[in-house]
Amino acid sequence: MAENTPVEQIVEQAVAQALDAQLPQLREKLAHQVMSEIRPYLGGGSGSGAGDLLKAIAVIHAGSTQKEILRALLEGTSGYSGRAALFVVKAGSATGWQGRAFDSDGIKDFALDVSSPAPANVLQNRTPANTSVSEMDPKFISQFGAPVDDHILLLPLRLKDKVAALVYADAGTDAGSKFDASALELLVAVASAWLEVASLRKQAAKDGASETGSNERVENPTPAAPVAPTFSDPFAGHAPKHAQPAREEEPEPVAAAAVASAAPAAMATAAATAPAPDAFAQMSVADADVHRKAQRFARLLMDEVKLYNQAKVAEGRKHKDLYDRLKEDIDKSRNTYNKRYGNTSAATADYFNQELIRSLAEDDVTLLGPNFHR
Repeated sequence: MAENTPVEQIVEQAVAQALDAQLPQLREKLAHQVMSEIRPYLGGGSGSGAGDLLKAIAVIHAGSTQKEILRALLEGTSGYSGRAALFVVKAGSATGWQGRAFDSDGIKDFALDVSSPAPANVLQNRTPANTSVSEMDPKFISQFGAPVDDHILLLPLRLKDKVAALVYADAGTDAGSKFDASALELLVAVASAWLEVASLRKQAAKDGASETGSNERVENPTPAAPVAPTFSDPFAGHAPKHAQPAREEEPEPVAAAAVASAAPAAMATAAATAPAPDAFAQMSVADADVHRKAQRFARLLMDEVKLYNQAKVAEGRKHKDLYDRLKEDIDKSRNTYNKRYGNTSAATADYFNQELIRSLAEDDVTLLGPNFHR
């Protein structure tokens, strides 16, 4: 493997330093948010229960990779439940990933029946199901046994507004086991937020790598299409044993006729959904690079605003006063954007307000309220 060039080494060092500088602020911000959420349950903040919960949160925050974060989450649940398991949600199905106090081989790749009332409710409404064992998949209960109190908790682990996994917990099969639904909900919420932070850090590292490539290949006349910040899937490599690859079969005559008749419509749909022309194609390579970076930076700033203000965003969209509720965060992010790109060729494009309306207000400027001015 070739050694990194001096330019790559400089960029990698700069990216690492930037991430290291931001991590303490991110941890502090998350800690404040967590403390504001759990304060009603702490009874003034004293007691071993509060201390144990904060330790579990700290372990989650110490995770530097997505798998470390998820394992820390499952370990943390052991202090507040008799049993816990995590199910990966993909393509409308949920399969076992890991568990605690369960038969690990049994949980791994267990196909959960998502049509059962509790899983179906969590996936549809993206809200916890704290309910009777009768609402759970009967095959799961039959294989692993019912909890002593006939009660289960099923929680959605959300990433970028999607349910990426289901976290199951109960009091276990032994009498006297502890069970704290509020603490479990909090741990899952903390893990969800920290997974998104980890994804943003990963995206920032990719941006740094792309900057290295652009510095070394400035002569390339065909600039790459703009890339939006993405949140990587922590279960991308999860392939359940029972999931068999699709087998190609000869179509039935009726099916073949249907495919043939649908071909023109499919071609029309493909044409309609073809990638739009590169908006920066007419610019110089240097200007196009600045515009792409400005656009990506605006998206990252908006993702951060939404990540740390999920409740305010939901209420602001509902009451059409997003700007009033998030004025401090929006103005701070705008100043950060302007310091970096306000005196560049991208200044006239106003990518910050474009992303503010597109991402935060879901392309409806009225949701920002009457006090918002571009």
